[in-house]
Amino acid sequence: MAHTTVDPTGKAPVTLLGLGAMGTALARTWLAAGHPLTVWNRTPARAAALAADGATAAATAAEAVAANTLVVVCLLDDASIDQALAGADLTGRDLVNLTTTTPEQARARAAWARERGARYLDGGIMAVPPMIGVPQAGGYVFYSGPRDLFDRHRPTLAVPAGTRWVGEDPGFAALHDVALLSAMYGMFAGVAHAYALIRKEDIDPATLAPLLADWLTAMTPAVHETADRLRTGDYTTDVVSNLAMQVAGTPTFLATAERQGVSSELLTPYFDLMRRRLAEADGSEDLTGVVDLLLR
Repeated sequence: MAHTTVDPTGKAPVTLLGLGAMGTALARTWLAAGHPLTVWNRTPARAAALAADGATAAATAAEAVAANTLVVVCLLDDASIDQALAGADLTGRDLVNLTTTTPEQARARAAWARERGARYLDGGIMAVPPMIGVPQAGGYVFYSGPRDLFDRHRPTLAVPAGTRWVGEDPGFAALHDVALLSAMYGMFAGVAHAYALIRKEDIDPATLAPLLADWLTAMTPAVHETADRLRTGDYTTDVVSNLAMQVAGTPTFLATAERQGVSSELLTPYFDLMRRRLAEADGSEDLTGVVDLLLR
């Protein structure tokens, strides 16, 4: 029969499935904070290393699940969850899934957990392993699912990283995760293009770096402005650099890239959207209308 560890210190026991770089960082943080920890990993050597630091290494995932009510899963992908938990009894368990998935996979996993008698929270980790257990690093985890379940486990979940509950819909944590990371990759694309422009010149990238970082920081208020315009539907009030003016300036960027021997492939998709919006809408808008073009 499944049983739950009772810890006399008052620290909530945790079961953790998956000991990759992120799982190991989570495990070490819970152990350092005094939480009794049961771990399982497909490669037993990783669990053995944590056992030396006080964790209980379970021989199977089912054994690990049976040990504690709170079960945290941090595996490679959604399919890995099916494989790991195929023989586990989830009845009465609180399953917290920190595996990176799509919103639809998270919603399906929530239904899957309910069918097996478990309560479910989904999570999206906004951190890399070195940020785990380091509050000043600013890492946190999005959580979605029942608010009462989140509140119940929040003190334990907050040990490795900050917590942000984003709604009852179990897919919302994954959606927030992908939204933020998508913006990150867009920024990385712009940074890559900027460095490529100076790559063949006698310009030290280290001298451009602080200018680039400061400029990107100065542009961040646009994130809030765009949100306000999307909420109100007003894309034209108090616009400083309108769409028509910005589209007119795009040939300069393309010509400069051509002259520097740099591909424009990171710029042209966005410029194409700007031109499409200008053809369909008021040139006095800002760039918010591009968001609407992306909706299918």
